[in-house]
Amino acid sequence: MSKNSTNRRNRLNRIALVPALALLGLAVAAPARAADLSVAPIYKAPPVVATPAYNWSGFYLGVNGGGAWGTSNWNSAGSRNLSGEVVGGTAGANWQMGHAVLGVEGDVDWSNLKGSSTAAGCPAGCTTNNDWLGTVRGRAGYAFDRFLPYVTGGLAVGDIKAGTPGLTGATQTNAGWTAGAGVEFALTNNWTAKAEYLHVDLGNMNCGFNCGGVANNNVSLKSDLVRGGVNFRFGGGN
Repeated sequence: MSKNSTNRRNRLNRIALVPALALLGLAVAAPARAADLSVAPIYKAPPVVATPAYNWSGFYLGVNGGGAWGTSNWNSAGSRNLSGEVVGGTAGANWQMGHAVLGVEGDVDWSNLKGSSTAAGCPAGCTTNNDWLGTVRGRAGYAFDRFLPYVTGGLAVGDIKAGTPGLTGATQTNAGWTAGAGVEFALTNNWTAKAEYLHVDLGNMNCGFNCGGVANNNVSLKSDLVRGGVNFRFGGGN
């Protein structure tokens, strides 16, 4: 065999060896790559932290205002309708146990509730006024997180003023009762807003001869209030 033939065969063998070495390298590297993939870290999304439910416990102060309407009955002159506005301040405290919320609330309002009418026993007109109203009530509600519907009831105290032109009239502070319901919503951790309805019965007073010249001239006062309010809470929240 000539020298040239031998050299040519050696070059062909080297060329054929290159793909074989490449395949061998891939075969060696593949398990290592697979091993690297098998221990690669698994990334998970951070857990979602649930926001705690709103806690209604704590002391609060606030303001309230709204409208009122009612009736006043005179023995000597029948009944008359009353209407007006109320505005004042509120203080209270709540205790939450699970979803149940129990509390006590008090308020004092300036009142412009009044009404006048004429009758056979009161030809010049009989007027009934209520200038102020205070309540001390219990509250019981069921909390849906930041939303609190409730019922309420307790003591009501206010004045009854009755008069007719030409006579001195009379004023008396009476204690009665009140009951109603409302809803309150937490705007922020400390601020809440509410709307409520109250029925108030202040009973009656004997105006006597000072109102219409009748000895037993009883004057009663019953009213209904619709009020809104804003409270600032000390404690509670999320």
